[in-house]
Amino acid sequence: MKLITAVIKPFKLDDVREALGDIGVQGITVTEVKGFGRQKGHTELYRGAEYVVDFLPKIKLEIAISSDMVDSTVEAITKAAATGKIGDGKIFISALDEVIRIRTGETGAEAI
Repeated sequence: MKLITAVIKPFKLDDVREALGDIGVQGITVTEVKGFGRQKGHTELYRGAEYVVDFLPKIKLEIAISSDMVDSTVEAITKAAATGKIGDGKIFISALDEVIRIRTGETGAEAI
């Protein structure tokens, strides 16, 4: 079992969700986050004053999946979230030792 964590641009969320649904991913957790990478933020103009936005809004997706779905999931996220511009995001893949469904007590792959 694996945990895929993806950080993407907010306007790409619907495209990524649809792409994941098309390959059979059954559940995702979505969190609104802020951060920066190589972009280092940007400057904006508000009421005539210029100010620096250090942290940019992003969306963090967390997806628990079986190991055999990792490649297709990463491919779906990559294709749906790509704009070809800086700040498209990152995908992190971690091992999951155990998953437990609280309602039924199921464990392992059955709990996903």
